[in-house]
Amino acid sequence: MKKSQLARVGKFIRPYRITRGKGFRLKDIDPADTAGLKSEDKAEAREMLTRGVEWLAEQQDMLYAQDHWALLLVFQAMDAAGKDSTIKHVTSGINPQGCAVTSFKQPSSEELDHDYLWRYLRHVPARGQIGIFNRSYYEEVLVVKVHEEVLARQKMHPSLVTKKLWRQRYEDIASYERYLVRNGILVLKFFLHVSKAEQKRRFIERLDRPEKNWKFSSADVAERQHWSQYQEAYEEAIRHTASADSPWYVVPADNKWFTRLVVAAAVVDAMAGLELHYPVLSPARRRELAGSRARLEAE
Repeated sequence: MKKSQLARVGKFIRPYRITRGKGFRLKDIDPADTAGLKSEDKAEAREMLTRGVEWLAEQQDMLYAQDHWALLLVFQAMDAAGKDSTIKHVTSGINPQGCAVTSFKQPSSEELDHDYLWRYLRHVPARGQIGIFNRSYYEEVLVVKVHEEVLARQKMHPSLVTKKLWRQRYEDIASYERYLVRNGILVLKFFLHVSKAEQKRRFIERLDRPEKNWKFSSADVAERQHWSQYQEAYEEAIRHTASADSPWYVVPADNKWFTRLVVAAAVVDAMAGLELHYPVLSPARRRELAGSRARLEAE
């Protein structure tokens, strides 16, 4: 990808990249924003996405060969914001052997017998790999904060459940992400910011279209009643954990074509910063390869 294209990518994602949480407000980012692109620009956006996905496939191959870095992509969103389809489109060209998607559901009894980060840390990608969390450890300061009855199931001693709990969890998460980055694991966090009106439209579409009925759950409507609490919880989480090393991307999600483009652009920008390349062979290794070629040609 040319430097001019990378510069455009950086400019494109800048409004949605949060590296300093102090003073951040969700309402400052419009879920319907498209950075000036209009509906008639969808074809151009799809072409840009295709080029980005192709470039990511090339970079992933070098990431694997170099074996120094790993990439962890964290996706959070309200229901029907488009996490699954965004992950599918952005990773469509990536070799499955170098990428793993983990979706976190309700914790098992075994997981509840461990600390709250345990089940997530087991799936952090190895060097040379791309790991994707479809929901993540941020659920521990989102759904657990909104539904505090969930906290009771985590078996913490009452003396540990204080008014400082949420601040402590923000500190734990921020510290762990800093640790990952210091060990060569880049952390990119995406909040797909959908509006309440658009979520309602998508829920009704799932009800109206038989092939989408399976996606709908009455629990989704129940969670919608806590919309304001979730928005506040997301805002607080972003404020306390955004950093230059592990930024949040608050991505407008009312237009899926634009959401996918921003996410792909953010991943492209991060991987470009690694300046990946294939390993440079030593003279001894080159002589070994030359000898192997000579033996094969002599057969």
